[in-house]
Amino acid sequence: MKKLLVTLAVGCAFAQPVLADGPTDLLVMVNSGNAQTQGMAFVLATQAMEQKSAVRVLLCSEGGQLALKGKEGTVLKPKNVTPNQMLQGLMKGGAKVEVCALFLPNADLKPGDLLDGVSVAKPPEIAAYMMQGNVKVLTY
Repeated sequence: MKKLLVTLAVGCAFAQPVLADGPTDLLVMVNSGNAQTQGMAFVLATQAMEQKSAVRVLLCSEGGQLALKGKEGTVLKPKNVTPNQMLQGLMKGGAKVEVCALFLPNADLKPGDLLDGVSVAKPPEIAAYMMQGNVKVLTY
């Protein structure tokens, strides 16, 4: 019995995590207007990006407000940053950021009201992207 436990312990020490065949992409859909919810979405997206995942962000409904020029947002502890600043950090890191196709027309806004680098999503593209086997979707 002692030999079996030692063998198991040694085996566990050298075990490697099982990974997908290729890198995993992450689609983060933010609909919430709650700053803590938005912040957590971007914290996890940032962590995924640091772990070499491609990150794409889709902002809809109240989440779309994050994509507008001139929005400040609520400062979140412990890093004292706003969800807006976190989103812009993701963009600087290479994340693709889009607003839902319904956001601008239903908020009486134009593409020029969006932050530089934010585009309007095309539903067929988003659907095709979501359906890829290497894409994980998180919705907040």
